[in-house]
Amino acid sequence: MELLTTNNVWMMVCTALVFFMHLGFSFLEIGLTRQKNTINILFKNVFIICVGLLLYYIGGFNLMYPGFEDGDFGFLKFAGFGITAPENGMTPEYASGGYTWWTDFLFQGMFAATAATIVSGAVAERIKLGAFMIFTILYVGLVYPIVGSWQWGSGFLSTLKIGEAKGFYDFAGSTLVHSVGGWAAMIAIILLGARIGKFSSEGRPQAIPGHNIPLAAAGVLILWLGWFGFNGGSVLSADPAGTSLVLVTTCLAAAAGGVGAFVLSTILYKNYDLTMFLNGILGGLVGITAGADLMSPNEAVIIGLLAGIIIIFGVALVDKLKLDDPVGAIAVHLICGIWGTLAVGLFGDKAGFDQFLVQGLGVLIVGSFCLTTAFVIIFTLKKTIGIRVSEKEEIDGLDSHEHGMDAYPDFRINQH
Repeated sequence: MELLTTNNVWMMVCTALVFFMHLGFSFLEIGLTRQKNTINILFKNVFIICVGLLLYYIGGFNLMYPGFEDGDFGFLKFAGFGITAPENGMTPEYASGGYTWWTDFLFQGMFAATAATIVSGAVAERIKLGAFMIFTILYVGLVYPIVGSWQWGSGFLSTLKIGEAKGFYDFAGSTLVHSVGGWAAMIAIILLGARIGKFSSEGRPQAIPGHNIPLAAAGVLILWLGWFGFNGGSVLSADPAGTSLVLVTTCLAAAAGGVGAFVLSTILYKNYDLTMFLNGILGGLVGITAGADLMSPNEAVIIGLLAGIIIIFGVALVDKLKLDDPVGAIAVHLICGIWGTLAVGLFGDKAGFDQFLVQGLGVLIVGSFCLTTAFVIIFTLKKTIGIRVSEKEEIDGLDSHEHGMDAYPDFRINQH
């Protein structure tokens, strides 16, 4: 019972850290966008965590952990509405003494909301709030838990076999959280179009500076801290060896990602770009998330370093495709999410060609499902209620039109 208490306390601390990440996402998004849309972005982030938790309570938890039985294909099952605890829910028999039923629900619920937060940054400054809220309800309420059930709910991905490889592997969600959000973000910005002024008449990308880089930096450092819970809690116990290794690999990958992005961006663009440095840190964190418990410190540094390099080329690719991603969500969460998932087949305890194939097949399956569902949801919204604000609303700022408020009523120096 003492072990259960220790493990459960650790899991609750990690739950709090993952919750804290929502502040990090909020700071990062408002820092990298213009002040006239600050209230709008904060509103979306508060909406995501509140509604995300309620949706996970109503049905998401039992959709993600439905209790697939032997012989089930493991694609879709629903264990019912609500979160009534089972008989052994508060005892060491539940989850091998790692935590209680209630802690399990809350920890997983924090993850669920993160997928929509990734989309929020990519569509910032031009999406209709009502359309975004409907998308969040459908994506967090249905798409995320269904995909999660395929792996973490013991569904078909967890038993996928190719040669010697037995099962897709995603420790804390490079694919199941980050790229689930990243695929939807990509569809959303394709259907939305770029912000006014993002591309010149000749099609060249033009910088739209964020209004508060100090807040963006604070957001990234908060996210790094929150990843201690995101990855550390995914050990699902306070096991000393497991948690300490995961925290070391997580931190080393983050540091290497930052350095990789900073060095390459300096070589290519001849200036010390803080935003690239910050996104490199996030790329390293996303990249290590799939295999944080499998990697040695040396391998974590390599994965992070390559993720930082990928960020620079990923951001350039997004611009070349004339897609407008104000916070770099696609490069960070989608491209580095894919990289981190594939890295499980290249480095660490499971490395091997067969495992690499399983990882790649898992990415394709999840990507296909998320692209399809996100397209159906967002395209339907576009053709019915519309997804983009008017030109006047975009130029004036969403805060005044959709909220009737100003984030900085006495500070108008940087109102661009």
